[in-house]
Amino acid sequence: MSNLNDPRPPLPEWILDAFDVLTTRATDVEDCNTQTITRDDAVDVLLTADELELEPADTDYVLQRLLERGYFYEVDGELRVTPTD
Repeated sequence: MSNLNDPRPPLPEWILDAFDVLTTRATDVEDCNTQTITRDDAVDVLLTADELELEPADTDYVLQRLLERGYFYEVDGELRVTPTD
């Protein structure tokens, strides 16, 4: 279920599930107070997560939607979780 206070546009539940999986496997970055995961690691996580049943094309779609909707932003090949208040 989407959080009504979340300013980001809503996404389908299966993409939000993928986001949750990615954020549990992302690494904390202290100097920017956020979490990060490389794009390659994100693809690997999405393809191997027991909670998800995704095909390789699905991973590209998931990452693109998460970037477009502001759940992640990309810096030098790393996906960083966009902080929310």
